[in-house]
Amino acid sequence: MTTNAVGIYEKALPQDLSWEEKFNLTHELGFNFLEFSIDESDERLARLDWTAQQREDFRNAMWRTHSRINTLMLSGHRRYPLGSKDPAVRKQSLEMMQKAIDLAVDLGIHNIQMAGYDVFYENKTMLSRELYIENLAQCVHMAAEKMVMLSIETMDDPFINSLTKIEHCKTQVHSPWLQAYPDLGNLSAWPENDVPSQLENCIDNIAAVHLKDTRAVTPTFKGQFKNVPFGEGCVDFEGLLRTLVRLQYNGSYTIEMWTGDNQEADPVSEIKAAKAYFNDLFKKVGIEQEPISK
Repeated sequence: MTTNAVGIYEKALPQDLSWEEKFNLTHELGFNFLEFSIDESDERLARLDWTAQQREDFRNAMWRTHSRINTLMLSGHRRYPLGSKDPAVRKQSLEMMQKAIDLAVDLGIHNIQMAGYDVFYENKTMLSRELYIENLAQCVHMAAEKMVMLSIETMDDPFINSLTKIEHCKTQVHSPWLQAYPDLGNLSAWPENDVPSQLENCIDNIAAVHLKDTRAVTPTFKGQFKNVPFGEGCVDFEGLLRTLVRLQYNGSYTIEMWTGDNQEADPVSEIKAAKAYFNDLFKKVGIEQEPISK
C-alpha cells in the first residue's frame, strides 16, 4: 500500500469562481490540492506579472482554506518555445521561465511542469532539438538557484513522448532539479512505449503523475489526447497503478480534465464521476489517499 496526495487540474473546475471558492470546491470534491496553470493564453500568461498584492491575496486564499498548489503547469512554452529558430522568441521563453520560477517561490509551489516540446507551431529540426537542450540547461540552472524542481511531462508529441526520452535529456543536463512528470495517458497512446518497463526503469526520477485517458495512435489515426472519458480509452489504469504501488511511488497524482475550460454544462458532476472512478481503482490496487486538510 502507498499513501498519495490526489489533485485536480485547475481547468476542470468552473472558471467563474474566485480563488477561495476554487480552493474550497477542491476540498469539497475530495482532492488534496489544485494544479495551477500558466498556459499560452494571454489571461493565464498575465499571472506571471502578478503584483506583490495579487500574490499575497492568492497566498492568503490558500492559507484561509488550508490549501496548497503542488505543481505549476507551464504550457506557455507552446507559444514561446525553447527551441524556436527566432532568437527573440527564445529570449522570451527564458524570461517566461524565470518569471514562473519567481512566481512559484512566492506562492509556495515546489514543482514546475514543463511541456516536452522543442517547438509546437514551428517545424521540428535538428537545430530546434539542439536549441531546446541548450535552453533547458539554462532553465534548470535558474530553477536550481531557487530550489524549484522542473519536471518534463511526457507529451502528445513525438519529441518527448516517453520516460526514456526524458532520461536522455537528463544525460545532457545533469541536475537533481530536472525530473520527469509522466502522463499515463500520453505514455499509453504511443504504441512503441512499454509503459510498465518505463515506470520501473525511471521510478527514481518521477516527480508527479498525471491521470488521463487517451485513444491510441495508429498508422491511420493521430490519437486523441484530450477529453476521453475515463475507462473508455487505451490506458490500463489498474495495471499501471499496481506497478506504481509495487514501486512504492508516494508522490502525487493529478486527475487532468478540461471540463471547466470547455464550458461544459455540469463540470462538477463530471469531476465527481472521475473521482469516483479513481476511488474504486485506488481501493483495488492499494492506494490510500492523504487526508484532506481542514
